[in-house]
Amino acid sequence: MLATNLLRISVLVGIVGFLLGIFMGIREDFVLVPAHAHLNLLGYVGLFLAALYYSAVPAAAAGRLAVIQASLAVAGAIVLPVGIATVLLAGTGYIVLPIVGSLLALAALVLFAVIVFRYGLPQRS
Repeated sequence: MLATNLLRISVLVGIVGFLLGIFMGIREDFVLVPAHAHLNLLGYVGLFLAALYYSAVPAAAAGRLAVIQASLAVAGAIVLPVGIATVLLAGTGYIVLPIVGSLLALAALVLFAVIVFRYGLPQRS
């Protein structure tokens, strides 16, 4: 279930990221490229890869740590790009948003590393 939820969230975030890119292209205003890139990389690619891992290694997805990791990853994948966009559009008075998003994403990555080192690759039967 965790893998399925992450896959679904990743493709939804990917659609938003692609639409943002198309919107920037139509307007010929690329000020939000850093937010667009982080949204696609963390939200689409990062969540998708984590989902694939959890699908391939179900034991890794079964623990409470995986749920915490996935929740932090989703939060970071949303807060960081939104924070970057806010700073780009409204100024550095909102710098706390990308900082919080970065810390969420980092915490998710560290937890994912713990999970990967604990469970490793899928077992072949």
